[in-house]
Formats: sequence, C-alpha cells, structure tokens
Amino acid sequence: MFTKILIANRGEIACRVIATAKKMGILTVAVYSDADKEARHVGLADEAVHIGAAPSRDSYLQADKIIAACKATGAQAVHPGYGFLSENAGFAKRVEEEGIVFIGPKHHSIAAMGDKIESKKLAGAAGVNCIPGVNDAIDTAERAIEIAKGIGYPVMIKASAGGGGKGLRVAFNDKEAFEGFTSCRNEARNSFGDDRVFIEKFVEEPRHIEIQLLGDSHGNVIYLNERECSIQRRHQKVIEEAPSPFISDATRKAMGEQAVALAKAVNYQSAGTVEFVVGKDQSFYFLEMNTRLQVEHPVTEAITGLDLVELMIRVAAGEKLPLAQAEVQRNGWAIECRINAEDPFRNFLPSTGRLVRFQPPKETMFQANTQELYGVRVDTGVQDGGEIPMYYDSMIAKLIVHGTDRLDAIAKMREALNGFVIRGVSSNIPFQAALLAHPKFVAGDFNTGFIAENYGQGFHAEDVPHDDPAFLLALAAFVHRRYLSRASGISGQVAGHEMEVGEAFTVVALGADGEHAQTAVSVVDFQEKTGSSAVSVGAKSYQLCSGSRLGSVRIHGTCNGLPFTAQVERAAHKNPLALRIAHNGRQLDALVLSPRAAELHALMPHKAPPDMSRFVLSPMPGLLVHVGVVAGQKVQAGERVAVIEAMKMENALFATNDGVVAEVLAKQGESLSVDQPIVRFA
Repeated sequence: MFTKILIANRGEIACRVIATAKKMGILTVAVYSDADKEARHVGLADEAVHIGAAPSRDSYLQADKIIAACKATGAQAVHPGYGFLSENAGFAKRVEEEGIVFIGPKHHSIAAMGDKIESKKLAGAAGVNCIPGVNDAIDTAERAIEIAKGIGYPVMIKASAGGGGKGLRVAFNDKEAFEGFTSCRNEARNSFGDDRVFIEKFVEEPRHIEIQLLGDSHGNVIYLNERECSIQRRHQKVIEEAPSPFISDATRKAMGEQAVALAKAVNYQSAGTVEFVVGKDQSFYFLEMNTRLQVEHPVTEAITGLDLVELMIRVAAGEKLPLAQAEVQRNGWAIECRINAEDPFRNFLPSTGRLVRFQPPKETMFQANTQELYGVRVDTGVQDGGEIPMYYDSMIAKLIVHGTDRLDAIAKMREALNGFVIRGVSSNIPFQAALLAHPKFVAGDFNTGFIAENYGQGFHAEDVPHDDPAFLLALAAFVHRRYLSRASGISGQVAGHEMEVGEAFTVVALGADGEHAQTAVSVVDFQEKTGSSAVSVGAKSYQLCSGSRLGSVRIHGTCNGLPFTAQVERAAHKNPLALRIAHNGRQLDALVLSPRAAELHALMPHKAPPDMSRFVLSPMPGLLVHVGVVAGQKVQAGERVAVIEAMKMENALFATNDGVVAEVLAKQGESLSVDQPIVRFA
C-alpha cells in the first residue's frame, strides 16, 4: 500500500480523497493555484504544492508541474479526481512512465473510452446497444448541418473529449446546428484542448441512467447498481439518485452486464461509469464511458456501503476486489443535490464571491465512513469565509441523504436544504427545493427534459410550491414577538413606562413591485415560557416552539408538534426592520407591525427603481472576453453586444432593442461585478 499520494485536483473531490487517505493511514499532498492558496483542500492535506496561476490551463491542467510535485514530495501515486486531467490518457501514460501509480484506469483504457467517437465503435463490437449517428469528427459547421439533416432533427452535437456538460448542444434546426457546432468546438478547445466534434441522434423523452463499475488488475469486473441522473439543466446534472425509480430488475441486470462486457473489452482497472440513455420502453443505448470517479459517487456509496475511493486506491495498489457480483448490496434510497453558486432567479447565472456565511446542515453520514448510513452527508471544498472563484465550476457542495425508501429520502433532503445556510453568493437551493416538491418528481415521472419542460421560461419565486404559505407569516410574527419579549426584559426601564408587548400584529409582505399585502395575526404565549407561542393567521392556528437563539439564521423547532427547520434573518438590503423567512424554497420578506403602524405604512409612497433600460448590464460577476460594439454604432435588437466568461462557460449578451451606442463603459479583459454597466445607448 502507498504511504503518500498526491491529489491532482481541487475543491470537494480533493477533500473527499483526503478523507479516505487519512482513514487508510496514507499521507496526502495537495496542489493549488493562486486562487486556491486559502482553499479547504490545501489545509486538509499533509503537504501542499503551488502549481501556477488561477486559470486551470496554467495550473491544474499542467501535467509537468503535477509530476514535478509528485517527485518533490515523494508521492508514489496520483489520484486525479474528476475533471481536469482525470480522463487525459497522455497524462496517465506519463505518470506511469515516471514510475508513479495513476489511481485510475490504465492509459490505454482511458484512450479507448475517453474518445467518444472510438468508444462507440468499441462498444458496438463488445455487444453494447448504440445510438444511431455519425461517429467521425466533423470539420465544418456546414458539414454538421448536412449530417444533422441526414440523421434527422433533433441531434446532439458533442465534443469528442467533452464531459460535465461542456462541449454539448442539442439542435432542433439548421440554425441551432450551426451555432451549436461552433460553440462546442470553442468550449472543447478551451476546456480540453481537443476540438473534435461529432453528431448523433437525440433520443426524445430520454432518461439518463448510468452503471457504476469496479475492475481490478486480476480480470475481475463488477457493477454496483445504477444511478438515475435524468434531472439535468443544460446537460448538467442537478439531482442524482440511486437506485433509479424507473428501471426494472431485468433492465438493471441487462445494463450492468453490457457495462461489464465493455469494461472487460478494454481491460478496465478502477472505478468507472457507463452512461446509458434509456427510452420509455426501457430500451437502452450506450452514451459514453467515464473513466474516472463520478461527482455523484456518494449515492452509490450509500446504498452499497462501499467506499469507492478506497477501492480505487486498493485496486491501483494491485489488490483484488474484495467482493463478487452476488455480494453487491442495494439498501435504502440515496439522493444527491448539487449545490451550485448560481442565481436561479436570474436564469442561473454564475455567482462568484466570498462566502460570508456557510453553515451546512448537521451531518450524520461522513466521507470515507460507510458504517454511518441513513442520514445526511455534505461533501464540500469550501468553508465559512472562503472564496468562490470565477475560474472553476460553480459547485459549492454536494448534499447527500440516505433514506429507507425514496419518499423518506426526499423528505430528508427537503429538511436538509431548509437548514443549509449560504450567504455572500447566490445558490440554487430554492430551485432544488422546488424540484423535490414537484409532483412528477415525487412520483418518479420524469426524463432529461423535465427542467426544460417545467421551467422553460425561467425559474421564478412563484414557481416554488409551499404546503402552507401562512406558516411563513406565522413564523415571522413568532420571531418578531420573541424579539419584543427580549426587549421588554431589559433592565433600567422607567417605572410606569415599561415596554409592553401586545398580542395583535399585522404582517406586511414586501413585494418586489412595491405591493405590500397585509395580514392580521395574533401571537400569545402558551406553556408560560419564552420560545413558545400560539399564532393565529386567519382561521389557522400554529403552536410554535423553538429554543434557537435569537440572531441565529437557522431556526429549529416544532409547529403543532411536528419538527421544522427554517431560516430567519434581517432583510437589511430591502428594509432594516424587515425579516426574511425561508422555508421549503419559498422566501418571504415581511415587516411585523402593530395594527396602527401597518395603517400608516400603507400610506407610504413607493420609491420606483432607477430606469436602466438604456444600459447593457453584466448579469453576473465574470471576465469580459469580447465587446462587439463601438460608440456611434447602430445596433439592432438581438445583435450580440458582449461576451462574458465565468466558471468555464461563455455567456453572450444581446441588445434588447434597436439603438445607437452612446459609449462603451467596460474594456475587454476587465473583471466585471454583477449589474456593472458595459454599454450605454443614446
């Protein structure tokens, strides 16, 4: 067994590998860029080596620097994590040639499966079902359109070296095929250094289901059940679960056996995943093989009780797999939500910056520990006060729950999301909460088009369902009453003029458009103790109890005897007196006033926001990589004005109306903040 390994990655996956290495008594070496010098994985490792500037092409993609770091620290093996160099056959080969063990498959297996064009040919030869398409690299956008017409729309345009949703577009017509081909080539060249693109038929109403594999150097290969990864947005997985609520035992067995046959055909030795697209009749087709550890591996760990990182390390050290196919377990139900730094209410634009507050829900399951199951686990590479840089992907954390069945897992995940506190950057937690509450998701009735179908016009606050919206009003009144009760107990009050706390209040819900709905509530103590109140909202009554400290964002308690978790804080940016209540993805900004104060508040004029219609604003923090207009230029609606790059994705900004450019306010290469003006029209 190794005594020291280097993790050629960053973020949560680097922390994940370190956890298992520590359990096994193996020393760890972290590598880091300029942007990550204070990162969590650097602090967790036994040693850390600086490998370059912030952009990944100058650091985490620098094979020479990583190999040099191995030699300088005496690391005997490299774990590549996922992304970056994890599926780079050339890197794996060089590592092996330098006498360092690559904790992953052999380079020839990566080369065979990492190339999506060649992998389909190999899969077909191994007896695996394949999708119709053209498996040769395409040179021009015109040729791409010609091929797409031949196959028939819709088609999927994919970069041969792509992954993680990068270099992938679905086209439904010639225009989309032309633009998709160009975008795929650019993204693939920037992210992977390989701009080859191919096209295949897009299976409509598909499910994305993948088989987790493990192979060793002794010829043994087993599959560890499947993962359901159909809940995707722009081909990026959002929620993953194991097992799938869709496939039958017979389909599971058939998919598993085909995946094993493919792995054996390339002498696969490590953890890997074969991805399939599955039709509504449970017909399935090979999509690709990921020759690495998957982001969503924790859900498989939960239902099988296996530490996949440990098994990868043991296989790399030459050990045999410790179990046979018949011994693979499938216990309970696991779900993973990817918590990303993006604003779901602004079309999921990236949100970078400092984590002013980061408080994950209480963990009862832990990385590298397969004994503590049926609980909550958080895999993250960040910490309170840490930075979410613009140079890498948007993931803040992975929230994993393990339940006795699917409904139990969904309930645990909803409660865990309620207790996940993230401030300083926006997160997709409200969107995750909405997905988990959607009747079709709960019923298991969905496919990869689920998000596009249900949220095709964007995601809005009203899209978040809530079982009982009046509960939010009651909670606001309850917390406000507790603040008043505390104030009434302050010593030194003038006799006869002590503060008295009433029972009648009005909750004023603050709308974004200046509309303020008012609701009369009453709050009275019961059980004769602070922290317990009976709140009446119309005909509804809530008995609320909480021992949570005032001022704490996260509040735990019971409502009518049932436990709840919510978040409560001052909404200072809107109104310093307002409370912001968040529960089950729904957010309420409200003032809690006396009835007379509420009457006066209704008479206050609304201050309209300034008119910014003549400006093109940066919708996110990012790098301005292109400005397509100059002062004095006439611009038509729909014309591209600028391109911003953030978190490895390009985002084009278009003019919404015809006009003439008065001035360009930002320069190419400038780092922009959210809502920073780029162009002003006359």
